[in-house]
Amino acid sequence: MHQITQATSRGDEKSPLFIEKFFMREKVEQLLQQALDNNPSLFLLDLNISEANHIQVVIDGDEGVTVEDCMSVSREIEHNLDREELDFSLEVMSAGVSEPLVSPRQYKKNVGRKLKVRTNDGKTVEGDIANATEEAVTLHWKVREPKPVGKGRHTVEKEAVLSYGDIAEAKVMITF
Repeated sequence: MHQITQATSRGDEKSPLFIEKFFMREKVEQLLQQALDNNPSLFLLDLNISEANHIQVVIDGDEGVTVEDCMSVSREIEHNLDREELDFSLEVMSAGVSEPLVSPRQYKKNVGRKLKVRTNDGKTVEGDIANATEEAVTLHWKVREPKPVGKGRHTVEKEAVLSYGDIAEAKVMITF
């Protein structure tokens, strides 16, 4: 149960505007969950409701997101909110290809693709996603190093297991 402690200028009552926003957010979250339950391959990345009641929903999908997916989610929300009660605008979009990954599900759907990761300690790692769990991502890459004995170089395979908590930013690298 949520407890609302926002006060008005009088200091002793809950702000009607705050309560209205709180219940609007709850209603949007419910409707959004219903829409996502209707298509389990879709998942929520971000929900933002501005002070001006602009609702912005960012979704992704295990097999990507189509325009029809965005329209379906939009309809589920828009057709079940009363504009007479509260005026709003709604925008439903998919995550852009240049956007950072924010969910373990995004890492999982991109297994096999090249990823560029900046860790919390400022290091950069680039490699192919070999595995992704709910806790971490495993990257593989190859480097040319000097041979331990003799002249020349040889290829060495490297691996890093990075906890999502250690990742400051991770982006899929688009190759052509």
